[in-house]
Amino acid sequence: FILKELMQDTGLHYDRYLREVVDFLEKDPHFREKLHNTDMEDIKQGKLAKELDFVSHHVRTKLDELKRQEVNRLRTLIKAKQDIEGGRGLKIDHQALLKQFEHLNHMNPHTFEVDDLDRLIKSATHDLENYDKERHDEFKRYEMMKEHDRRERLKTLDEDARKKEEEHYEQMRRKHAEHPKINHPGSQDQLKEVWEEADGLDPDDFDPKTFFNLHDTNGDGYFDEQELEALFTKELEKIYDPTQEEDDMVEMEEERLRMREHVMNEVDTNKDRLVSLDEFIIATKRKEFLEPDAWDTLEQNPIYTEEEMRQFEEHLTREENNLIQKTADLQKQREDLERQQQQLNAQKLELQQVGLTKQNRVIKRQVQEHTMRAYTAAQMGGKKAQMIPAAHLEEAVGELPGNNQPLPPAYKQDLPTHS
Repeated sequence: FILKELMQDTGLHYDRYLREVVDFLEKDPHFREKLHNTDMEDIKQGKLAKELDFVSHHVRTKLDELKRQEVNRLRTLIKAKQDIEGGRGLKIDHQALLKQFEHLNHMNPHTFEVDDLDRLIKSATHDLENYDKERHDEFKRYEMMKEHDRRERLKTLDEDARKKEEEHYEQMRRKHAEHPKINHPGSQDQLKEVWEEADGLDPDDFDPKTFFNLHDTNGDGYFDEQELEALFTKELEKIYDPTQEEDDMVEMEEERLRMREHVMNEVDTNKDRLVSLDEFIIATKRKEFLEPDAWDTLEQNPIYTEEEMRQFEEHLTREENNLIQKTADLQKQREDLERQQQQLNAQKLELQQVGLTKQNRVIKRQVQEHTMRAYTAAQMGGKKAQMIPAAHLEEAVGELPGNNQPLPPAYKQDLPTHS
């Protein structure tokens, strides 16, 4: 039963891996037989996982391949997360980070073993049991954020505009609450309405078994969560209209979730997240099916208290202050880096100037030494030396970049050049 449920779109981040593993396991005759003869508690306790040792070589090989693909996917996710968080270029310890993913044994990334199947079933069971709660929590945050934004908008308005806004809000709230009676989900009245309006059948001929077969759309003998939720569309259309300002489609999906949870709690007696034909028939014979209580919709059930709203807004304020502080810190770091860069640039320029000055001094000294050697050679050679005006030599040397030092007084005379 649980594996049938896992074949649906679970919404889990490892949904594709989960469904592919289940699909291949069901193709093995031995495993499929054991699956039909194992009860829910044994599956949850890992007894079914031990049957993996007896499946065909082809299935095991495919499972190995699926696991390697999943490990690679998780490693890619880890790297992407590191890059986003500013860790680009840092060495990643994949083995340590893979520990957070409990649906497989990360210590053995190459082969799919009994422990992998046991982990996968237990993780999926646990995550699915908490999935609805997480959806409820997300919806609660959504509603509080919507109210927070409304209140913040009111603060920006003058008295007259604020009064008009409040009146409009109350008008939309009352208009949304004005809808036909909602049948209790899973009751005879609710199912008969589907039978008549969706199926086009005579309500006096309502037959639970025929109804079940009509709406077991995949023909597997069970109502899964999606098939159950589809039964409530008619009821939800009484409350929500996507073309109307007062109707929120996010709220509609929360209402659908509440209806499905209620029916599952009432009908799914073995808690396998599926409704079998037997469970459905038994439920149609109960008093709650024939004479149900009224169904309270979302607007009749406050999602949060004013105290929770206050705490939520305080949390938002803290987050906003933290963000402001982080922004200020980043700006200060940027200014510090810019200042350091300016200092480095100044030091670099200074070093370049110092090096250029030293280079020019060496060149000037070499020119002077060469001139003196030429003059001495001319004198010793007994030849008439052609004199080069010292001013010309000083002018030539002074044109060197960074040179601003005149020739020493001892050389301020006409110097000869060897002709």
